[in-house]
Amino acid sequence: MSEEQNEVQKKVLVADDDPAILRLVKAIVEKEGYTVISARDGKEAYKLLQSEAHFEAAIFDVVMPYIQGTELVKFMQSEKKLMNIPVIMMTAEQNPRLSSESFAAGAIAFLPKPFTTSQLKVMLQMSLQKRKAKKDA
Repeated sequence: MSEEQNEVQKKVLVADDDPAILRLVKAIVEKEGYTVISARDGKEAYKLLQSEAHFEAAIFDVVMPYIQGTELVKFMQSEKKLMNIPVIMMTAEQNPRLSSESFAAGAIAFLPKPFTTSQLKVMLQMSLQKRKAKKDA
């Protein structure tokens, strides 16, 4: 596999309107060996999803300006090239309905904030294993 192909397969899209959370998630995901493409709101994330970039996984905040995380997941489920990208949703909101809405939209994991580094790592590894299992099936 060429280095270029390897780079393509190692991108993770992270979208959160809180700059501190965005930096934290970026640092954790990069330590796992992935290139992070970050978005500061739902509209930025939507534009990135429509670009030619190939993402291995996505991590979205549920509540963001312009476009909510659940709306992004619904959009991804409607696009053939995006529907197999595993999505982890995260939120600081204490509303239990948000987790069920996230799963209903198509997310495969839900992470309440605050979370630990190891919680995010485990969620990311599980998500990527599920994707690999789908590809291999």
